[in-house]
Amino acid sequence: MAHIPQTRLDMVIDRFEQIEARMGAATDSTEIVALAKEHAALSPVAKSARELNTLRRELADLQDMLAEGGEDTEMLAMMREEQEALKSMLLLRERAMQILLLPKDKDDGAPVMIEVRAGTGGDEAALFAGDLFRMYQRYAQLQGWKMELVSESIGEMGGFKEVIASIKGENTFGRLKFESGVHRVQRVPDTETQGRIHTSAATVAVLPEPEDIDIKIEDKDLRIDVFRASGPGGQSVNTTDSAVRITHIPTGVVASQQDEKSQHKNREKAMQVLRARLYERERQRVDQIRAAERKGQIGSGDRSERIRTYNFPQGRVTDHRINLTLYNLGKVIAGEALGEVIDALLAEDQAAKLAAMEDESFS
Repeated sequence: MAHIPQTRLDMVIDRFEQIEARMGAATDSTEIVALAKEHAALSPVAKSARELNTLRRELADLQDMLAEGGEDTEMLAMMREEQEALKSMLLLRERAMQILLLPKDKDDGAPVMIEVRAGTGGDEAALFAGDLFRMYQRYAQLQGWKMELVSESIGEMGGFKEVIASIKGENTFGRLKFESGVHRVQRVPDTETQGRIHTSAATVAVLPEPEDIDIKIEDKDLRIDVFRASGPGGQSVNTTDSAVRITHIPTGVVASQQDEKSQHKNREKAMQVLRARLYERERQRVDQIRAAERKGQIGSGDRSERIRTYNFPQGRVTDHRINLTLYNLGKVIAGEALGEVIDALLAEDQAAKLAAMEDESFS
C-alpha cells in the first residue's frame, strides 16, 4: 500500500481550515452555499487526516523512546507491543484515508433522472419494467429520497413500456450510477399456461441531473412539436394539443411528455428530460476521451450492456460485472436488499480505483 505523503495531509487540513474561516466571513449567498457544500464534503477527510497525524506522532514518539533503550526489559517489551498495535492501526487508517482521497465523480451528489424501458419479451418485459421501477421506488423511500414521476407509458397487461422519474436526495447519482444497463429476468410469466420459464429484459438508464447543469441549449437548435395526448391503445385522452415532443436538432436527442393537461407543464418536463439526456451524452463523450481513467470503473454504463439477472425459480440475483450472486431475490426486487448489491458494486469500484492509484504511484 502506498504511503500518503505528509504534505498531502497538511493540504487537506489547511484547505478545511481556510473554508471554516471563510464561512464565518462570507456574505454572498452563492458563496455561502458553495462553501457549505465543500465543508460538508471535506469534513470527514480532514477529521481522518488529523487522526492519522495523531497516530503518526504517537508512533514516532514511541520509536524515539525505544531507540533510547533502558534497563527495564518489561517496559521495553510493553512498548514494542504498543508499537506493533500502532503500526496495525496506522495501516488501517492509511487505507481508509486513501479511499477518502480517491477522485470523486463530480456528479455523485446530483439528483438523477431514472428511465426504465421494457425490452425483449413483450407483455412480460413491461411487467418486469414495472417490478424494477417499484424496486427503485422502495429503495428511494428507504434512503429518504424524494421520487417524482415525470412520464409513463402503461403496458397492455400492466407494468410499463416506459417510465421516467426524477429522484432527489443525498448522493443519489453516487448510489445509483451503476444501475444503468440491461436487467434480465427469468421466470414463469402470469400469462404462461404451461409453466415454462421465459427470459425477458428491461433497460435502465440513470442520468445525473446537476442543478447547475452546464449544457447550453439554443432555441434555434430545438424543434418543438405539439400533438394530442393518447392513452393505451392509441385512444385520445384529451381534446387539446397538450402533448409535447422536443427534438434537439444537432444531436437528434428527443424528449416527449404528455402526462400533464397543460402544454406548458409538458414542455417544462420534456426540457428537464432533454437536459439530462444531453448532459449524459456529454458525460459519455468525455469518458471515452479519458479511456485510461475508465479502467477503474465497474462496467461501461452503456445501456446495451447486460448487467444483472433476476432468476425467480432459483431465487437468486446475479450481477455479472462483479460475479456477485445473492439468494435473496425477493428482498432485492422489493427494494429492501438492493443496497447490498449497490454496496458491493461501490466497494469493487473503490478497490479497482485504489489498485489503479497504487499502480500509478509505483510506475
